[in-house]
Amino acid sequence: MTYATDRLHEEIAYVAFHFHWGFEEILDLEHHDRRRYTEQIASLVTRGGAEG
Repeated sequence: MTYATDRLHEEIAYVAFHFHWGFEEILDLEHHDRRRYTEQIASLVTRGGAEG
């Protein structure tokens, strides 16, 4: 099974926006590592919004 292209692009854009990493650098990540980063970013954003 392949990962949905739209979802992959969303993850890349999300990590790039928050970490300022390049496309190739993010695309080179293993799927589970990229998902972990998106989850961690979401947690930080949610926590930051609750504190701010």
